[in-house]
Amino acid sequence: MIRVLIADDQMMVRQGFTVLLNAEPDIEVVGQAVDGLDAVARTAELAPDVVLMDIRMPELDGIEATRRITGAAGSQVKVLVLTTFDLDEYVYEALRAGASGFLLKDASADELANAVRVVASGDALLAPNLTKRLIVEFSRLTEAPRAPLKGQVDALTERETEVLSLIAQGLSNAEIASGLVLAEQTVKTHVSRILVKLGLRDRTQAAVFAYECGLVRPAGY
Repeated sequence: MIRVLIADDQMMVRQGFTVLLNAEPDIEVVGQAVDGLDAVARTAELAPDVVLMDIRMPELDGIEATRRITGAAGSQVKVLVLTTFDLDEYVYEALRAGASGFLLKDASADELANAVRVVASGDALLAPNLTKRLIVEFSRLTEAPRAPLKGQVDALTERETEVLSLIAQGLSNAEIASGLVLAEQTVKTHVSRILVKLGLRDRTQAAVFAYECGLVRPAGY
């Protein structure tokens, strides 16, 4: 059972998502939070697997709440950011703060449930075109490739570097395996080693890292 906490300052959003998710046989909403501070406290209290996090909330915004939740010692909680617009300027900052992906608030019940499952499993929510476009679009706003980050890439093998660049392009393990003519389990092993070597939480963070260190650049830039 996937345990979910919903953090949003709008009661109708919290209640609506609760009804939709509790209708799924493998998902349970264990709590609700009315603002960022409440989200941090409730996460520590309830230890959910996934937090659905609104960005704009009083007391503490979703970006800082995400940073505190994912940065807590030993935290395995995944954060899925909720937004009204797919190119919200704050969403990229939330990804940098540790969020594993984002979801539009007008998503269907099936899209909502699937997003929760994807993030809970540790996979990146990169397959949907919106997420991929957002990372590419907002990578233009970051500073020039940072030397410390680029230095970390040197710890990767040539094959791991290649896999990392493909992750950043939104490819799944199966697609990477097909393109590189490898077994899918081999790709999974490479991904696991990449995350460990770079100290990253999941594939979404790996994609952000690849853009920020300059390993991958948006098309045309």
